[in-house]
Amino acid sequence: MAGRIEDYALVGDLETAALIGTDGSVDWWCAPRFDSPACLAALLGDPAHGRWLLAPVGRARCTRRSYRGDTLVLDTYWESVTGTVRVTDFMPPRSQDSPEYPGSAGEGGPRIVRVVEGIAGRVAMRGELRLRFHHGSIVPWTRAVDRRTVASIAGPDAAYLSCGPGIDPVVTPDRTTVEFTVSAGSSVAFVLGWRPSHTAVPPTASPAEIDATLLRTLAFWNDWAGALRYEGPAREAVLRSLLTLKALTYAPTGGIVAAATASLPESIGAQRNWDYRFCWLRDSTFTLSCLLRGGYRREAMAWKDWLLRAVAGDPADLQPLYGVEGQRRLPETYADWLPGYESSRPVRFGNAAVDQFQLDIYGEVLNTVYSAVRAGVALDPPAWALVAELLEYLGTRWREPDEGIWEVRGPRRHFVHSKVMAWVAADRAVRLARVAGLRGSVRRWQALRHEIHAEICARGWSEDQQSFTQYYGGHEVDATALLIPRLGFLPADDPRVLGTVKAMERLDEHGFLRRYGDVRDGGTHHLDDLGGTEGAFVACTFWYADALAATGRPDRARTAFERVLAIRNDVGLLAEEWDPVAGRQLGNTPQALSHVALVNTAFTLYGTRRHGRTTTPRLAVA
Repeated sequence: MAGRIEDYALVGDLETAALIGTDGSVDWWCAPRFDSPACLAALLGDPAHGRWLLAPVGRARCTRRSYRGDTLVLDTYWESVTGTVRVTDFMPPRSQDSPEYPGSAGEGGPRIVRVVEGIAGRVAMRGELRLRFHHGSIVPWTRAVDRRTVASIAGPDAAYLSCGPGIDPVVTPDRTTVEFTVSAGSSVAFVLGWRPSHTAVPPTASPAEIDATLLRTLAFWNDWAGALRYEGPAREAVLRSLLTLKALTYAPTGGIVAAATASLPESIGAQRNWDYRFCWLRDSTFTLSCLLRGGYRREAMAWKDWLLRAVAGDPADLQPLYGVEGQRRLPETYADWLPGYESSRPVRFGNAAVDQFQLDIYGEVLNTVYSAVRAGVALDPPAWALVAELLEYLGTRWREPDEGIWEVRGPRRHFVHSKVMAWVAADRAVRLARVAGLRGSVRRWQALRHEIHAEICARGWSEDQQSFTQYYGGHEVDATALLIPRLGFLPADDPRVLGTVKAMERLDEHGFLRRYGDVRDGGTHHLDDLGGTEGAFVACTFWYADALAATGRPDRARTAFERVLAIRNDVGLLAEEWDPVAGRQLGNTPQALSHVALVNTAFTLYGTRRHGRTTTPRLAVA
């Protein structure tokens, strides 16, 4: 069985990533990209579905671990009566902005490097590699290439394991094992790499080359972290979140995946298991704001460029999510051979939400464009034309029901958040039109903005409950209503905003917010028939902190913020959800939106502190 979700740390190379447990096992790795089939998939099954274990003999869990400084290089320690050993795990960055591979992106293929070092005494070690291509379903043909290199091939995929001097791997049809002892002052390195099966196995790296690669990797991450523009409280958490966001970036295109994993459950043992290895438009404005506030303008502009490329074309074809290269076809399939994380089935790859109608994404795109313009980005004529086309299309469809931000797999409804984002689209288009001199469209878009605003206030507000509801005619509240003042729909001191923030207490469970429903009535009432419960949504609790601060309750806001900081795992990572009763993380991990929300809330609460003074940066939205 895989460990708890919070047991995993992330390493990555800016094109894909791997998850490593506290037991020393790499239980998830997709190669060569985030959205490629996994060749280590024990996370969604057991060791027979692919893992790479490297740990002391007889030890089930490490003593401690941490990232080395402000990097994505992971150090894991085991201490025993016979000695102490450290395993250092990392993936050399492959992108064009990395010193490891200057030139074209992707050169060399993904590699996981594991260095075992003796710190004290002598420690007996054991390693086991069980490669399984295509999400754990294909056992490759494995053979020894030479005394220290093992190759595994099946169809288009090939992987190789390179062992350091003095290591003699034992190869059997379904696995490769090693046993060795490491003494104080000695070290041995292992490299697991992926390549297309028609290419040659690369030469084995020498210890000196491994050392040089580690130094370059450390330098890359330290240099990147050094650009952080935040000096307030919880700086380490902010920086770790930004490092995680960078690790979830597919550098060749600038696309940022929602998470590194697929099908980790929102409800243990139930059906809420989705593939998050794609890029969602719904996260675009929050992500742009997060990167700009942190001082990472280059990454912010790469994300904006990815967004504009992905949505190019007929506005009617706009989708909620895309692949890392902007792919539109992401069919959802079931992996019947995988039992799922803690028997949570079905295991899904691909995501059927790609075919949903989500009205809010039009607002997200236009809000992102507007935020980029406010940041000083000059848009070319095609981008301005896209703004006009999106709003013209939205004007014909905003009255329709949709599946909403939560991608409900049930009947469409008139979700209040979707309508608010339609208003955002019209509002930002009006503002952009003034900048671009598109005077002929302003009056029409102003009228649309006014019409949408009036309808939301009439049909989305409940006098009885003194709050905005989740959808027209409904009774449940929805945490997305906390975004109303941030989006500029109503000012923070409006009685309707104050009433809505007060109503969010109905979503509170032990200090964390669920997405929607009413905890007092026994938990979330789902809008679909998938059954099961779910945890509190991490980003929603950050949104609550933002809203508390905006409505004049900074102490409560800081308490909510710090409460979420406390549930990060030992290396600072957050999944999508948190179960406050069981005390465990749920959903795909690490979740980009959770970390984006952490950074934005830190800036909202504390601003930027430098040279003894505090400045609060303007939001990237109105």
